[in-house]
Amino acid sequence: MKYLTQKSFLQNEIPGKVYDCFITSLKPAFKTIRWLLSIMIPVSFAVMLLDYSGFLFWLAGYTGPFVNLLGLRGESALVLLSSGLLNIYSAVATIQSISFTGREITILALMCLISHNLIVETAVQKRTGSSALWMVLLRILAAIAGGFLLNYLLPGEPYSGSDKVLQHIPVPFIAIFKPWLGSTIWLITKAIFIIIGLNFLQRLMDEFSITLLLSNIMSPVLKLFGLPSQASFMWLIANIIGLAWGSAILIEQSEQGKISRQEANLLNHHIAISHSLLEDTLMFVAIGVSAGWIIFPRLFLAFISVWTFRIIFIKKLS
Repeated sequence: MKYLTQKSFLQNEIPGKVYDCFITSLKPAFKTIRWLLSIMIPVSFAVMLLDYSGFLFWLAGYTGPFVNLLGLRGESALVLLSSGLLNIYSAVATIQSISFTGREITILALMCLISHNLIVETAVQKRTGSSALWMVLLRILAAIAGGFLLNYLLPGEPYSGSDKVLQHIPVPFIAIFKPWLGSTIWLITKAIFIIIGLNFLQRLMDEFSITLLLSNIMSPVLKLFGLPSQASFMWLIANIIGLAWGSAILIEQSEQGKISRQEANLLNHHIAISHSLLEDTLMFVAIGVSAGWIIFPRLFLAFISVWTFRIIFIKKLS
């Protein structure tokens, strides 16, 4: 009886389609999970070793004078380095360990939101049709431009005190390895649930023509940003979930030809600068940063990035 009930349930049109969408989403999801974790885990382990060795502190000492030009103290370089190599969580943790002013935190927040997790997210963008070197340069230049912009616009005086000498305090290896291991286990768990869920959602939306409806609704917004309407779903995923977790959708849509290589490259020029407008923004709002100062400059710089690329490069190729 149980078998017959299950069989009749699956033969029903809508539940059957939902079931098929879930089953067909598993293989590409696990393929992406395996690929993504093969990058994320070694990178995070390498950064953990660099932190343990004191290399990041040494490097921050040389980059400190540059951040002074952005109205930041020398210790800010450590925040930018940890964010660029890892993620927003490491940036927030480093910020909270140093006594920055609210003005400095806002500038750092914008720069980190633009140029974090560069290794992993650049690998995703390379898989979806963009030059890895150019994506890294674009994000670093946009982060610097954003830093200069906020240093000019924000009320209050830029930091002008004397910088402390950054010192690395040695700790036992196990003391840094255990937190890394715990965060890695959590990373794997999140990757499985989020990427399978996104793949399943994307197939459901395609099956029931929701993706087409979404493209029509979002078309005016994307047109303003210089992006194709076909990129609507990927644009939303990148801005809600982020590049790393949304990679399953971005890669699959690109590799299946649902968006051309040139269109994917245009999208990458936007989401390289402005993505994860929800979760990552809230991380900084939670420590006192005003959301407006770290959302609108990203959207503005993304707008400039796409239209500059369209006017200069695409027109030259056409």
